[in-house]
Amino acid sequence: MNTLVYSGGPGPGPWILLFPIIWAAVVIGAFTLLRRTVWRGRRPPWQSPGVRRGGAAEHTPVDLLGRRFAAGEIEEDEYWRRLSVLDEPYGRSGKDGPA
Repeated sequence: MNTLVYSGGPGPGPWILLFPIIWAAVVIGAFTLLRRTVWRGRRPPWQSPGVRRGGAAEHTPVDLLGRRFAAGEIEEDEYWRRLSVLDEPYGRSGKDGPA
């Protein structure tokens, strides 16, 4: 019954500590690989949809127009006129096609 007592014979020795280090390296490597490839285009859940990686919000023309209208810089009729121009798919078009 000498199985539970260290008898000085052959055993795992200090090399047993190497296996947890190897598994930690594998897990960290897999996480890093997934983050750089698969999850690259997705934003973290705590970030709002309009925020880029640098922290600046995306400024689309429609967003800027809405902010100017909300700040009172432009009137309602000018807002709707400019919004209709921005919503046109291919710019101004008349009877003969695009101008």
